[in-house]
Amino acid sequence: MLAAVTAAESGADVTVLERNPYAGKKLRITGKGRCNVTNNCSAREVIEATTGNPKFLFGAVNRFGPSDVMAFFENAGVPLKTERGRRVFPVSDKASDVRDAMVARMREAGAEVRYNTRVTSLEASPEGGWIVHAVSDGARRTIRADRVILATGGVSYPATGSTGDGHRMLAKLGVRVTELRPSLVPIVTKEDFSPLSGLTLKNVRLTAMHAADMVYSEMGEMMFAHFGVTGPLVLSASANMQRHAPEDYRLSVDLKPALSPEELDRRLASDFAKYAARDLINASADLMPKSLIPFVLRQADVDPRKKAGELTKEERAAIGGALSGFRITPVDFRPIDEAIITNGGADVREIDPRTMEVRARPGLYVAGELLDVNAYTGGFNLQIAFSTGYAAGLSAAGE
Repeated sequence: MLAAVTAAESGADVTVLERNPYAGKKLRITGKGRCNVTNNCSAREVIEATTGNPKFLFGAVNRFGPSDVMAFFENAGVPLKTERGRRVFPVSDKASDVRDAMVARMREAGAEVRYNTRVTSLEASPEGGWIVHAVSDGARRTIRADRVILATGGVSYPATGSTGDGHRMLAKLGVRVTELRPSLVPIVTKEDFSPLSGLTLKNVRLTAMHAADMVYSEMGEMMFAHFGVTGPLVLSASANMQRHAPEDYRLSVDLKPALSPEELDRRLASDFAKYAARDLINASADLMPKSLIPFVLRQADVDPRKKAGELTKEERAAIGGALSGFRITPVDFRPIDEAIITNGGADVREIDPRTMEVRARPGLYVAGELLDVNAYTGGFNLQIAFSTGYAAGLSAAGE
């Protein structure tokens, strides 16, 4: 939609082919229906929050960055607000307002939108330009175009229409598509955490390791689920666990990140002295959620029925170690249709980062999640979509 607005406002004759009965189907569900349109940060910080091919975005994000996105929507009649983590939302908390504003801008710019029109293939015309084959309301259509911008999304949330059409079209045209994997996705664990399902841990530190290398470590919130773990920290960790198979990583949670090892030991000694006559399973309730106690004591290899006052110094140290380094063993990611974004896509080495044009296919542009570029949650992925859409629209119209 932003590519269409930009190209139309630059003087191009624009036709948008939308497979759904209305535009912005995925946009309407982003941010749990509130639409986190961008992050109120600098262009440099967007690049730093990008986990997949950040250098590719340098030109696009500097040309159309967070401040430009915010100005776009404010000028379109959508007041914005900045919340925790500098996440930017519409004041109304309605993603539909963002979508409606973009549809209105397309209409005002003169772009024609054809709904219920699914593009099936693209081919270069012998006379120059492109021939677009589509199915509209059950009938086959052929559309000729001087330039084509592909912005079909990834393969996550397939119910919104992101089913890999763009990847297949690019591959057929000889454009390399990297492996498609889920990112910003919950993690399946070896441990059976089903008794903890729904338990949320706040102000904890989650760390992901690959061999001796730390690939991720942040403070925040996470949650246990029947299959393993999820929540903001886990989703962000998954974005940094893409170079190897999930089972090649190790996760650990510091449940008491504000305490040094010495402070934690003193706290444990104090609590166990206070509840000396109680079993450990009942003497630890001030330290952690009750349902988590058996799991921590199991990792510490300490009998939960042992009296707190009978605990040895070594056993107390083992409990401290389990609290500061609670181990989680990943075995897989949840299915890609549960992922927020797709890792992988059009190989950026085959795309001009200034224009989003496919180098070997003049007149064909790629934008948004179809590219092998992705970032953390917090508005960064929509920012990438807007930045690359703007570059593609401006460049295609400029031709």
